[in-house]
Amino acid sequence: MKKKPIILGIESSCDETAASVITENEQGLPTILSNIISSQVDVHKEFGGVVPELAARSHLEKIDLITKKAIDESGIKIDDIDAIASTAGPGLVVCLSVGLSFGKAMASSLNKPFIAVNHLEGHALSPKLNSELNYPYLLLLISGGHTQFLSVKELGSYKRLGTTIDDAVGEAFDKTAKLLGIEFPGGPQIEVYAKKGDPNKYELPKPIFHKGGCNLSFAGLKTAVLKISKQIKTEQEKYDLAASFQKTIEEILYKKTKIAFQEFKKINNDNENKFVVAGGVAANKKIREMLKDLCKEEKFKAIFPPINLCGDNAAMIAMVGLEKFKLNHFDDLDSPAKPRWPLDESAAFLKGAGVKL
Repeated sequence: MKKKPIILGIESSCDETAASVITENEQGLPTILSNIISSQVDVHKEFGGVVPELAARSHLEKIDLITKKAIDESGIKIDDIDAIASTAGPGLVVCLSVGLSFGKAMASSLNKPFIAVNHLEGHALSPKLNSELNYPYLLLLISGGHTQFLSVKELGSYKRLGTTIDDAVGEAFDKTAKLLGIEFPGGPQIEVYAKKGDPNKYELPKPIFHKGGCNLSFAGLKTAVLKISKQIKTEQEKYDLAASFQKTIEEILYKKTKIAFQEFKKINNDNENKFVVAGGVAANKKIREMLKDLCKEEKFKAIFPPINLCGDNAAMIAMVGLEKFKLNHFDDLDSPAKPRWPLDESAAFLKGAGVKL
């Protein structure tokens, strides 16, 4: 019987030090043998956001231990590993360099193939870890650093249909949380606050709502929240603002996703239209429910990774490694860290003042 490939994944693009071992079962479906994530919340809490130098130092302190723990928990011997996959970008370059260098050193010492992984591709493939997902599909990637709609034709083949022209949706959640006095990382707490508030209390702007195709903008919404937050006097008003913010985000994503569906149908001839939602904000239950309802309306199949695999993790990096290993797509040990690494290399850079929509 042919040995199933065993891949070690390493992730250090921001403030999670993570390592994971995955393989395949007899049916050829991915199986997670271990998935260890060490968060740095306590390191960055007092600063209200991620401090790159502190994050990199924390990665250096933990990566050896976290990787050893992942291998131990997987039940395999280190020599059983067939390839090592490390996140090479996008992300904070000082953080990326830690996991990338560690992965290269391991690959070299074990004489195993090395695979440099695009972090966004990890999110794009993350639902493959818990469901049979075949290409092509429409992807909505929503996280702290990214918000974009992509047509995924196959591994390595992506066409961007829409993106944020300023802030990512996760960034808008985190900054709104900070304005409401919620401790870092506050984005996920917005949903908790919203349950106690009146979603119709504040009328918030929806930038480029009626133009720009399925491109998005959140900077104006964030500015409006800032102005209102200065006048808030009670806890209830905080809950009301959180609820109004959550509702506005849902309305923006509903409208823009509907447009993305139409754009995707123009280029996809597949009988089944599949819609994958991935990234940290995909863990927001209200957004999940809204997008599932929209999929029913538009006859798309909704696919989400499990909640615990929405945020940054190494299982998704190993998943890309597994796909590339089967195609013999390996990288040199001098592969650089890429702080900016779009999935669609040909897409125009849409950020900053003067963007024409």
